[in-house]
Amino acid sequence: MRYSRDMRGYGENTPDPQWPGGARIAIQIVVNYEEGGENSIEHGDAASEGFLSEIPGAQPWPGQRHWNMETIYEYGARAGFWRLHRILKDIPVTVYGVATALQRSPEQTRAMMDAGWEMATHGYKWIEYKDVSRETEAEHIAEAVRIHTEVTGSRPLGFYQGRASMNTVALGCEEGGFEYLADTYADELPFWHIHKGKPQLMVPYTLDANDMRFANGGFTNGEEFFIYLRDAFDNLYREGLEGAPKMLSIGLHCRLAGRPGRAEAVRRFIEHARAHEGVWFATRLDIARHWKQVHPYQDRTRPSQMDRAAFVESFGGIYEHSPFIAERVWDGEMGAVHDSAAGLAARMAQVFRAASDEERLGVLTAHPDLAGKLAAAKRLTAESTAEQASAGLDALTDAERTEFTRLNDAYTAKHGFPFIIAVRDHDKAGILAAMQARADNDTPTERGEAEAQVMRIAELRLKEVLK
Repeated sequence: MRYSRDMRGYGENTPDPQWPGGARIAIQIVVNYEEGGENSIEHGDAASEGFLSEIPGAQPWPGQRHWNMETIYEYGARAGFWRLHRILKDIPVTVYGVATALQRSPEQTRAMMDAGWEMATHGYKWIEYKDVSRETEAEHIAEAVRIHTEVTGSRPLGFYQGRASMNTVALGCEEGGFEYLADTYADELPFWHIHKGKPQLMVPYTLDANDMRFANGGFTNGEEFFIYLRDAFDNLYREGLEGAPKMLSIGLHCRLAGRPGRAEAVRRFIEHARAHEGVWFATRLDIARHWKQVHPYQDRTRPSQMDRAAFVESFGGIYEHSPFIAERVWDGEMGAVHDSAAGLAARMAQVFRAASDEERLGVLTAHPDLAGKLAAAKRLTAESTAEQASAGLDALTDAERTEFTRLNDAYTAKHGFPFIIAVRDHDKAGILAAMQARADNDTPTERGEAEAQVMRIAELRLKEVLK
């Protein structure tokens, strides 16, 4: 089974985005413009809108218009938008514009464009796509691009469906004209997504630093919203000063954050961020193009995407003369987490631990003596040859070779398997000391230690292969 989700991402050490001017944080503000694109009988939908409004617990009304819901959305276009526009008009902003909403709001659309805001598409209509067929959703994306282009004069280069299906990202990739997609909440930095062998840049969005939480009970007043945005900024700014800059995405809706009691929180946050040096306000397109320049897509070995023969050929020797470990890894669940040395090492160790006692003993006995006859005859595997050379075991004096041979013979005679140690963790003197220190251990103790060393050797070998 191939697991589709990537639970690792960049791992512990994130890449340096190298934001322009050495900025410690990138702030990306989105104004979602959905008013006029929501579900409505008048728009040809089956029911009224039930999402993201001031009405607690609102549900769609099949076959009926909903006056209160419609006028709440109208407020966003008539009043809320203009309030946010006054606060943000001199800041780089990305608009997630629902195509039919932009079409029904020519003055607001003109104001967005005059402010220099990026016009990304938020799809054709503000509807739920989880139960929409792949073919219909593809038609809607194409229609969104067509209407957006006609209304604004140029096609959108960013795409965020929002109420996405499992097909949305794939369809966005296949559309072919988007510089980035935003239907992901998986990170705080852009990342490359591979679809059918082709890279597509993802610029993640947010549902936490988002005024939608006023509609679902997360925030009850503007002060809470401001505190959350401020704390998110302070944390990421500190991380940037410590050498790991990130991106802070903020999501606003005209009918929500455009209300006076919430808009003030937006204003206060802007003032807080501007009081710091090294802050880059940017559109999502700015960030996408910067990322492509600084961190262009680079093809790399992805074990989880190999066929079985290629995988076993590449990794069958990680456990000495024991390709069954690699075979069982491939036959089990694999995903993006196994494309790193640490992830694949952990999975191979799990398979090794799950092997029978006889199989694990076979892995131990497959290991050569350190500086033994196989080494002298140059019959070691390439991995073992490099490892033993790294500790100077290929250049022993006659006395050192005699001592290694004596210790190896005594150890093997006592325990039934050779002395095993991850030589890359030690020098020659350290290895000899370990052999002498472990000489008196009982066999169960040494069996456990030998197996631990086998797994450590595998981890180090994988780090050499998967840089």
